[in-house]
Amino acid sequence: MAKKKAIHDFYKMKENGEKVTWLTSYDFPTAQFAETAGLDMILVGDSLGMCVYGYKGTVPVTMDQCIVHCDAVRRGAPNTFIIGDMPFMSYQTSDVDAVYNAGRFLKEADVDAIKLEGGTRVASRIKAIVDAGIVVIGHIGLTPQSSGALGGHKAQGRTASDAALVVEDALAVQKAGAQMLLVEAVPPEVAQYITQTLTIPVFSIGAGKECDGQLLIVSDLIGQFQAFTPKFVKKYCDVATIITNAMKAYCADVHEGKFPEDQHCYHMIEGEKEKFLKQMEK
Repeated sequence: MAKKKAIHDFYKMKENGEKVTWLTSYDFPTAQFAETAGLDMILVGDSLGMCVYGYKGTVPVTMDQCIVHCDAVRRGAPNTFIIGDMPFMSYQTSDVDAVYNAGRFLKEADVDAIKLEGGTRVASRIKAIVDAGIVVIGHIGLTPQSSGALGGHKAQGRTASDAALVVEDALAVQKAGAQMLLVEAVPPEVAQYITQTLTIPVFSIGAGKECDGQLLIVSDLIGQFQAFTPKFVKKYCDVATIITNAMKAYCADVHEGKFPEDQHCYHMIEGEKEKFLKQMEK
């Protein structure tokens, strides 16, 4: 069994040019699969709102929901670096609230780090959480919790002036003390500049291959999430079709009397059937 990685391992991987792999996971079995596959990190993302609960976005997700899913993922992947995603309004109100809720992830779900969205606007939150002894991963570019203010789920930093703002956010996150950074839906030219400029590991989700590692939503990667597929997603299988076809085959077998077969049944002990029928005649 591979040894669980720590922060210094990710810094060493950046230094050596080794790419870090991480995926989201929201439940025990998927976390088991991820650990068996050798993922370096697992993010219990607030994307569970859409992928698990069927919400239209991530805004309705609560702290309690995140804690429950983080706890399940930790049990499924005890030897993998786990990141809890701070949901909307769990850190926006104050530094005190941010520290308290970040602490809940560690105390109640045994995660290794937390992630929160925003750059310059959340610098004080990052610093406060880091000062409390909690590992923080920043998240800039397209930040789904504030996508309304960004004009929707759109790529960020595609003009020179917008790119400069993304870089400003990246520098603010690092200065505030975050140990790692996720860049979402940003041009690879900008993400590469950020990766080469920052000393902390910088990861991509839809920001090109020049970062220090890659993140994808597991429900996208396996073809489970059906509502939409972001441009940056590569589907590695189509479990939606596999599962649907399996369910159809089950229904057909039941309707046609092909399931259950004798091998699926628990028969009475030899000689007990006759005793049972005789007993029922009384």
